[in-house]
Amino acid sequence: MYIWDEPLNFIDILSRMQIEELLLESAPTLLFVEHDREFCRNIATKTIVL
Repeated sequence: MYIWDEPLNFIDILSRMQIEELLLESAPTLLFVEHDREFCRNIATKTIVL
């Protein structure tokens, strides 16, 4: 299980795309806090909004 807090801060677009592809291929258990809504829609299977 991975826990990430704002994993896309200070990351360029190419790296962001690579991270997203890797997560979609490997499908790890991941708990993350992120403000990038597109990333959340593409990666998250469940969302909790606070």
